[in-house]
Amino acid sequence: MREPSMLVRETAAEQLEERHSDWAYSKPVVVLDIIWNFAFVAAAVGVLVLSWNERPSMPLRLWIIGYALQCLLHMVCVCVEYRRRRRQRSMGYRSYNTGEEGALSPRSGVDSEQYVTLAHLEEDGGSVAKHLESANTMFSFIWWIIGFYWVSVGGQAMAGGSPQLYWLCIVFLGFDVFFVVFCVALACIIGIAVCCCLPCIIAILYAVADQEGASKEDIDQLPKYKFRKIGNDDKVAGDVQGSIGGVMTECGTDSLMERALSEDDAECCICLSSYDDGVELRELPCGHHFHCACVDKWLHINATCPLCKYNILKSSTHEEV
Repeated sequence: MREPSMLVRETAAEQLEERHSDWAYSKPVVVLDIIWNFAFVAAAVGVLVLSWNERPSMPLRLWIIGYALQCLLHMVCVCVEYRRRRRQRSMGYRSYNTGEEGALSPRSGVDSEQYVTLAHLEEDGGSVAKHLESANTMFSFIWWIIGFYWVSVGGQAMAGGSPQLYWLCIVFLGFDVFFVVFCVALACIIGIAVCCCLPCIIAILYAVADQEGASKEDIDQLPKYKFRKIGNDDKVAGDVQGSIGGVMTECGTDSLMERALSEDDAECCICLSSYDDGVELRELPCGHHFHCACVDKWLHINATCPLCKYNILKSSTHEEV
């Protein structure tokens, strides 16, 4: 069962990355990012004006101007990516509503071609913005090393002769170090949580879910089973290879439908715990089964099977039709 559990962890990691990407380009975060970088630019311009008479031994003014230009380029890239994501989302909603209506207008062909053209333009713009952002990040790393070298070589002489320029460079360098340490620590915590505590990640995603998954009514429609442990000597219906781990009995039905599970299959791939006697299980239309408590939270986040990514909402739609 280790291989299926790895598939669940990879799916959870992908879902976490998708949520992080959506959160990183949400309107409040984008506005906060722009204000943060604009404050750096304003501080750089203000100090450059106030320190006009200072003559540092190292070209600190050049470094501050380069730092401000990095912030400006970052703001432009963030705005372009934010607009691209919003237009893609609105176009997705339009195409989804068009598919629901069934009948298309006579101008639907022209509209579709227009949407494709806009999509290509937005994709090209987003690609350019991503390349610029990557180049800006690499340049900022090199620029930080250059600034650190100039400040270190200048030392106390620049602190006494050009205090405003010197301490502004110290503040900018310190903020960059703090931001890098924070991002690395956060990435390590998330990585450890995905590897060692997958239910914790699912609980976090469940808490911040924006109702893009299945509703409670959709989840309740899925069959529920009760697990019963049995010995290998007991006779059960079904052809199970290897040792028998237990039997799944469907709940809420008059007919006693049972299915035997092998010992390797009698384990939840989400929490990596073996099924206990009397525990409730949920089986998806694809045939995969999990603990009810584990899979219900997952389906609320993402309406697909964590193993094979089968969409339970599409299955219910086809059954209603």
